[in-house]
Amino acid sequence: MKNDDTNESIRRWNTFAEAYAAAHHEEGDLHKEVLLNPVLHRFLGDADGKDILDAGCGEGYFSRQLAAAGAVVTAADASSRMLAIAGERTDPAAPIHYIQENAETLASLNSRTFDAVISNMVMQDLGDIEEAFGAVHRVLKNGGAFVFSILHPCFISPGGGWVKNDAGEKLYWKTDRYFEEGVYEQPFGTEENMLLFHRTLTTYIMTLLRAGFTLKAVEEPKPSPAMLEKYPAFQEDLRCADFIVFHAVKEGPASS
Repeated sequence: MKNDDTNESIRRWNTFAEAYAAAHHEEGDLHKEVLLNPVLHRFLGDADGKDILDAGCGEGYFSRQLAAAGAVVTAADASSRMLAIAGERTDPAAPIHYIQENAETLASLNSRTFDAVISNMVMQDLGDIEEAFGAVHRVLKNGGAFVFSILHPCFISPGGGWVKNDAGEKLYWKTDRYFEEGVYEQPFGTEENMLLFHRTLTTYIMTLLRAGFTLKAVEEPKPSPAMLEKYPAFQEDLRCADFIVFHAVKEGPASS
């Protein structure tokens, strides 16, 4: 069962779908290309021959990357419009199966099915991560990896943002209201506001551990020298972290 806040988040993502997809190419948007993709792929490791779930696939760019790397991909999203766009952008011969499914429950998916689950910038859109982490744990095979990225809760919080001088120069990043967990709204272009669910780092980690995962690695992505040469504006991402990526494993005897 989806909770009401998650239902509303899904409704808004259907509204945002075209604008969101317009900002994405085969590397995602610039933040994904520069910061997230290198870490996500490194944490996942060799995808060739693996059954991988992309939980909250959006317009499908990461599913297409995984399929190109040899994975068999189940790409799930709760937004019907996102899935339509993903289908339009995907070669019918690619080993990707798109399904409409809520990443909070994964109710239609069988237990112990996947070698890995990737969830790229999704968990902050869900009202109940305890249920979401439990669902991921259920569908993973023993030994399977759960790799997910989120907005860094220590910096992207209600009341946070750049403080600028009168000339518009960015002086420093302000963090505020960090311990105020709950839903808040953030502008999304000219569309209605998106819903985000702010949680502390402690909440994310402890919920992950209670779900039965072992935490293997955490990384706060920063731009590489090569990316800074290509996209100099990302120099400001050396000042504070926008994102954080987790690599967890479902321990247990290897699944057959």
